[in-house]
Amino acid sequence: MSTSRSLMVLVFVLDVLSALLGQNTQPSAPLNRIQLTLNTDEAMAVLAILDKRAAEAAITDGDWQRLFATEPYVRLKKRESSLHRTFTDDEFKTFVLSPELSAKASLLHQALDAWSKADLTASARRILTYLPEQAVTKAKVFPVIKPKTNSFVFEAQSDPAIFLYLDPEESAAKFENTVAHELHHIGYSSIASLADAKQKDVPPKATPVVEWMGAFGEGFAMLAAAGGPDVDPHAASTPEEHARWDQDMANFNQDVAALQQFFLDIVDQKLVTKDRIDEKAFSFFGDQGPWYTVGYKMSVIVEKRFGRKILIECMLDPRELLARYNQAAAELNRGSSEKLALWSPQLMQNVGVRLAESKS
Repeated sequence: MSTSRSLMVLVFVLDVLSALLGQNTQPSAPLNRIQLTLNTDEAMAVLAILDKRAAEAAITDGDWQRLFATEPYVRLKKRESSLHRTFTDDEFKTFVLSPELSAKASLLHQALDAWSKADLTASARRILTYLPEQAVTKAKVFPVIKPKTNSFVFEAQSDPAIFLYLDPEESAAKFENTVAHELHHIGYSSIASLADAKQKDVPPKATPVVEWMGAFGEGFAMLAAAGGPDVDPHAASTPEEHARWDQDMANFNQDVAALQQFFLDIVDQKLVTKDRIDEKAFSFFGDQGPWYTVGYKMSVIVEKRFGRKILIECMLDPRELLARYNQAAAELNRGSSEKLALWSPQLMQNVGVRLAESKS
């Protein structure tokens, strides 16, 4: 079974996928597995125009052409065109010359300077400890000044690019964490053939289920970007973002039930068409909805019980993640009054998990 759709799920959401044995030490990943380029050309070209405007200097055609020729701008335009969105040079000129953007020029300068000093190689090394040893992180990182405030990954399997909206309110630490999260998706895409091999036995009726289970990769990426199960994944976030995450994590059992019903509705053919399946699946993204929170908590529980090597194996087949989680959660439930939700035997059988097999 192809994992390409699972990878598309992970890429879409941003507009729209080492045996440490439970320890937190992070061995250095070989540098030949890390190929990163930070390209700030577009942001710098925009800021140069804003500086000229503030100084009441003439803005020439050459200033605009330097901006429009930058790789981040060219690829941003290509990306918007691929989504059938209008994106013209004249519209972008209007955005750049808007009073609202001019008012933020000083803050944008400060943010770009801080982001440029972030240690992205350290981020890449951290997430590689959460990927198979064959994985590589090859990406261009583009902090960009643009009308839309979203960030996203583009062309993850051909020429991976991470576009980050240059937000003056986002710290360098948050920028680094976001890049790490996206690098984990890109690293996973580099070993798609390993996942294909692990998922060859998926029953045909369960194919869309297992493909969408790949969206739990958002939770994997949260854990990998943090660097360990005992590290706060929102340490660099705002208090508001942290509070939202804590509230969503408190809904874990209800979210497991909702996702399980979604999976069962597919195998029971209550959801049949791709459009209906995708519409329901995308409702679980939110800002950082159940694909993130449930995926993250399952990953943490599995790593703490079985170690990171086993968790990485689960990454190649989300059915294994659910099976390992069920075992660990059942053990935890025996010693706690607060019970963790489990995935049902009915679901496990439908997706091809052999329940009689011992997981040790």
